[in-house]
Amino acid sequence: MTRLRDYRFAGRTAVLTGAAGGIGAHLARGLAARGSHLVLVDVDAARLAPLAARLRADHPGLRVTAIVADLADRAEVRRVAAEVLAAHPSIGLLVNNAGIALGGRFDQVTAEQFEAVMNVNFRAPMLLTHALLPALTAEPGGHLVNVSSLFGLIAPAGHSAYAASKFALRGLSQVLHSELAHSGVGVTTVHPGGVRTRIAENAPAGRDVPANEIEPNRRLFAMLLRHPPEKAAARILNAVARRRARLLIGADAVVPDLLARLLPNGHARVMHAITSAAAAYGRRSAAMRPASASASASASASASASAEVRR
Repeated sequence: MTRLRDYRFAGRTAVLTGAAGGIGAHLARGLAARGSHLVLVDVDAARLAPLAARLRADHPGLRVTAIVADLADRAEVRRVAAEVLAAHPSIGLLVNNAGIALGGRFDQVTAEQFEAVMNVNFRAPMLLTHALLPALTAEPGGHLVNVSSLFGLIAPAGHSAYAASKFALRGLSQVLHSELAHSGVGVTTVHPGGVRTRIAENAPAGRDVPANEIEPNRRLFAMLLRHPPEKAAARILNAVARRRARLLIGADAVVPDLLARLLPNGHARVMHAITSAAAAYGRRSAAMRPASASASASASASASASAEVRR
């Protein structure tokens, strides 16, 4: 396979989903600093608009378009693609970054909840990539980034929908890496470990997850999110520039990936022991909190349990 030249950011258009916060917002800033025109897509209008306005003010020579869309809706994904193609018959970079999480065992989540995760995390990137492929291949040197997850490398209990969606995205990405090389288009699959974003803070829980488990599990998940999103974004952009096929972010992605490779049948037991110990620690921490604080936290968790969160 012929090695592609380094990706050129300046003067090209980048389409970025999940742009309003976390890794996405830092990717948007990094792309603008490198001279890319931007099409920013997110469901959160209140956070997307000020980001786009700040980027326009800081980079007056760039075109910055903001599109508010719910990527769980197939029609909305097609609308986004149509708007992009109408304004940009050629694009240099597509970053499928938007994602949502869902906590709970397979028997604790509804089929509708499972589908919602698959729709945002897999169907939307698939549809958007398929629709924008003519624009991405219109000129040589394009690039595609699909943000999978640590849970696209391993599949721990309690995350069936999220892991399924991220494994599916990983598989599609690997196929496209081979298929698009002849068109001069690079593909990078990103597997972030515990990056500090809002995905744990507002992640919904399965309908049948006991109420007293929601907040401790959310706090445990949040404890693992330590990697700064700005550093994750910088690493992603460096991987794009160098046309890396695969990027693992953080030791908490590298170590499980190594375990899965070395112990394809036994790594699950090792990871289960680690997560069980962490869960026990989380339960002990929760038990030590004042009763009033625990009640307040549970109320907050219940209020946000139905909300979707983009990366």
